Amino acid sequence: MDDIPLQVLFIALAVLLVLSAFFSSSETSMLSLNRYRLRHLVKKHHKGAVRASRLLERPDRLLGVILVGNNAVNIAASMLAGAIGVKLLGTGRGELVAGAVLTFVVLIFAEVTPKTIAAAFPEKVAFPASLLLRPLLVILHPFVWSVNAFSNGLARLANVEPGKHGAADHLHPEELRTVVDEAGDLIPDQHQGMLLNVLDLEKATVEDIMIPRNEIVGIDLENDMKATLELIRTTDYTRLPVYEGDINNVVGVLHMRKATRFLRGADHDITEKDIREHMSTPYFVPESTPLHIQLMNFQKEKRRLAIVVDEYGEVQGAATLVDLLEEIVGEFSTDGSDGTEEEITDLHNGWYLIDATTSMRDINKQLGWSLPTDGPKTINGLAFEYLESIPDGPCSFTLKGYRFELTRIGDTMIESMKVSSLADS
Repeated sequence: MDDIPLQVLFIALAVLLVLSAFFSSSETSMLSLNRYRLRHLVKKHHKGAVRASRLLERPDRLLGVILVGNNAVNIAASMLAGAIGVKLLGTGRGELVAGAVLTFVVLIFAEVTPKTIAAAFPEKVAFPASLLLRPLLVILHPFVWSVNAFSNGLARLANVEPGKHGAADHLHPEELRTVVDEAGDLIPDQHQGMLLNVLDLEKATVEDIMIPRNEIVGIDLENDMKATLELIRTTDYTRLPVYEGDINNVVGVLHMRKATRFLRGADHDITEKDIREHMSTPYFVPESTPLHIQLMNFQKEKRRLAIVVDEYGEVQGAATLVDLLEEIVGEFSTDGSDGTEEEITDLHNGWYLIDATTSMRDINKQLGWSLPTDGPKTINGLAFEYLESIPDGPCSFTLKGYRFELTRIGDTMIESMKVSSLADS
């Protein structure tokens, strides 16, 4: 290099530094690409995204060509820098100074700055860079293959299979929740809540949303027909379970639309036979069925009302498609009521008056609390489990970070109570 002009050496060194910056930024930008956005752009036939996606199919090869190129360039740069140092300062001192200066220049201009820019704008760097990386992968194939052969062998010793990780990874449900939570203005708040509720469906079962058996409104075929017809004419529900004597003996479901067919005649002409002819077969489901499965089952069976049974076949309640959809879209009234009846009343002093039959899932969702949901489903059941009996009069207790004060007690159950979170007080 002694015969090469100093000016040419400086130009060659600058070119090598630019190439080093290119390889450094390419590595960072390629590995910083959002894989899900990349797949979306590939579906849109974005040329840069298609090129980058093909390179990322084998990250070991991509890293191989980048690192082979980057190391070759840096070694050449150090040789040139040494030659320049010797020309300017002489042997020994010139090489030492050149090495120190080159280290600083490489760190600033060929490593930190390019990688910072690439991390901030990965698509703008990676897509154009893929134009050069693809032909380089072909040109440097022998070197890349050799490097990958050794590195992949070492990776397998560590029980890692090259090429089967990274781009093929999928989001776990909790990670997907985080993505939705941090979507910000990209997703409206209402839609964001609905998406999160869909993800939560698998955490709840039919038992969590069912109407308890003691609250089921149905037709008892053993009742007086006059009372039955009055119930049919005045009910707010679209479908009524039909049973014989006991709710455990459900024999069908009567749709009010079909009831109009036999209600046209005189009351004394209507018989039990008319009800049986127009009712449909009942649809039974286990109380432990996860909600996301039950949603698909409703669609598959083309049903809107399910009778919920336990492991012994005893009827525990009823679940409707509306109840399930409310878990996704939120509460809405379908019974013609004005919605004035409140299960939870804010007393404006950190306390809430709550109907004791309210489910703890509904309380947690509305108040942002974390009452336990792996045991009793209502706060009435939670109080029973703690007190182990029905108290004779008002009393209070503290449990799981919450203060409970019983305000109204019936003969067989607690009817209402005041509840406060100790964390908010």
